[in-house]
Amino acid sequence: MLERTLVLLKPDAVQRGLIGNILSRFEQKGLRIVGLKLRRFDLKLIEEHYSVHKERPFYPKLVKFMTSGPVVAVALEGKDAIEVLRKLIGKTNSRQAEPGTIRGDLGMSFSNNLVHGSDGPESAAKELKLFFAGAGELVDWTPATLEWVYSVEEELA
Repeated sequence: MLERTLVLLKPDAVQRGLIGNILSRFEQKGLRIVGLKLRRFDLKLIEEHYSVHKERPFYPKLVKFMTSGPVVAVALEGKDAIEVLRKLIGKTNSRQAEPGTIRGDLGMSFSNNLVHGSDGPESAAKELKLFFAGAGELVDWTPATLEWVYSVEEELA
């Protein structure tokens, strides 16, 4: 069963010119991009997205940061996509993230940590609906390389 998840390339990733580098890592791993948009998302959407942190002291700064510039919202699909994405991203504190992860290779900050990734199936479903709400915003397609990425008969049966 293929799974879908959301990743946000935060304003620091956009400002540092890392969009292509980060997207390339997802594609090289074998995750499929099924939705993509670059936008300054409005305050209401960002507040709703991070509402689970509303009572936390960092919430106002997080919302301010996420509305400070353009963000890239990406819908990814793949076998165990959420778990795979979380491993690719690395620990929240970029200084503690393992080399080879996005944060470990490209980041130095706890707060400006380049990417957000859904942490489970429920949050992925909710977050995808927030950022890709319109009909046709997510694309179903099969890459010609699918059989070179997965053992289709074993893993996708």
